[in-house]
Amino acid sequence: MSTHADRRRASRALDAANFFLADVRDGLGPYLAIYLLTEQRWDEARIGMVMSVATLAGIVAQTPAGALIDSTGAKRPVMAVASILVTVASLMLPLFQCFVPVAISQSIAHAASVIFPPALAAVSLGTVGHHAFTARIGRNETFNHAGNAVAAAIAGIGAYHFGPTVVFYLLGAMATASLVSILAIPTRAIDHDLARGLHDAVAGSEREQPSGLGVLLTCRPLLVFTICVLLFHLSNAAMLPLVGQKLALQDKNIGTSLMSACIVAAQIVMVPFAMLVGARADSWGHKRFFLAALLILPVRGALYTLSDNPFWLVGVQLLDGIGAGIFGAIFPVIVADLMRNTGRFNVAQGAVITAQSIGAALSTTLAGFVVVGAGYSAAFITLGAVAAIGAVICLLALPETRHGTLRPQGKTAPPASAIAAE
Repeated sequence: MSTHADRRRASRALDAANFFLADVRDGLGPYLAIYLLTEQRWDEARIGMVMSVATLAGIVAQTPAGALIDSTGAKRPVMAVASILVTVASLMLPLFQCFVPVAISQSIAHAASVIFPPALAAVSLGTVGHHAFTARIGRNETFNHAGNAVAAAIAGIGAYHFGPTVVFYLLGAMATASLVSILAIPTRAIDHDLARGLHDAVAGSEREQPSGLGVLLTCRPLLVFTICVLLFHLSNAAMLPLVGQKLALQDKNIGTSLMSACIVAAQIVMVPFAMLVGARADSWGHKRFFLAALLILPVRGALYTLSDNPFWLVGVQLLDGIGAGIFGAIFPVIVADLMRNTGRFNVAQGAVITAQSIGAALSTTLAGFVVVGAGYSAAFITLGAVAAIGAVICLLALPETRHGTLRPQGKTAPPASAIAAE
C-alpha cells in the first residue's frame, strides 16, 4: 500500500525521469540526419530511408510494448532496460558506415524507445489516478521539454567547438541519469490496476481484458483519433530533420549548433504550452487543443519556404514548440478519456502510437524523395497539406472526449467508456 511519502517521492522521480529521458527516448533524433549527411556523406533520400526503416522497427514493437506495460508489475526495470538498449545502439553508430549495420543499430534503438511513452503515462496514471492525470501529464511534458532544451543547448555549444559527434557523449550522460531517476520511483506508489485504467469500473461488473485490435475495431472515436495522429506525424516528423539538413549544407558545425538552437527554441515554447494543457484542457476541451496542434503545421510548412536565412528558420521553429507541446500533453489524456473503465489504456496507447510511428516513417521517406525530385520548399508544402487534411477530419469527425462530456453511467451501465461504446 502506497503512502503519501511514496507518492511524493514518485512525483519527484517522475519529474527527473521525464527530464533525463527527454534526450534518451528519441536516441539521436534529428542529429542522426546531420551526422549521416556531414560525417558519412549520405544523400537525403538514403538518410530518409534508414530513418524510415528504424521507425518501422518501432512500429512492430509498439503494440506489444503497450500490452507488456498493461500486464507487468515491473515497469521500472522494463524502462531501465529500454534506456540501456537505446543508448548502446546509438553509441555504436560511429563504428558503422554501411547502410545495413546503421539501419540495424537504429532499429534496435527505435524498438526499445517505444517503451517510454506508454510506460511513463501508465506510471503517472497508476500514481495519481484519473482525477489528476491531465495535470500530471502536463507536468511530465513540462520536464520533458525542459530536458530537451537543456540537452540541445549543451549539444549546440559542444558541436560548435568539437563537431557533431559530441551528441554521442551527451546521450551517454543523460542515459546514466535517467536510469537513476527510473529506479528512484517507489514500487509501492504504482497501482498497476489503475495504471491500465481499471479502477473506475462500476462496482460488481466484470473488467474487460485489454485488446488493442478490439479497441481499434469497436471504438469509432479512437479510430478517428488514430487517423488524425497518423496524419499529424506524417506531416511533422520530417520537418525538423529537413531544416537541419538545410542548415548543415551551409556549415556542418554551425549547422549542428543551429539545429540545437531550433530545438532549444521549440522546447522553451513547449514548456508553457504543456503547462497550459495540464492546467486548462479539462475546462477548455481536449479536442480544441488537439485541433490547434494540427492547424499549426500547415502554417509552419508554408513559412519555411519563405527564406533560407538561418535565423528565420530558427524563428519559424518556435511554432513547432506550440504544436508539439500541445500534442505531447494532450495525446495520452485523450487516449485515457476513450479507454476509461476498459482496462485497455496502454494497449490503446500502443495501437495509436503504432499509427503515429507509421506516419513518422512515411514522413521522412516522403520528404526525402520530394527534396531530391523537387526541392526543399516543395517538401515543406507537401507536409503542411497533409496536416491540413488531418485538421479537417478532426474538426468534422472527432467528438469532444473530456470526462465532463461523457454520458453519465448508472449502476446498470457497462464498464466500458461511454465514448468507447459509441
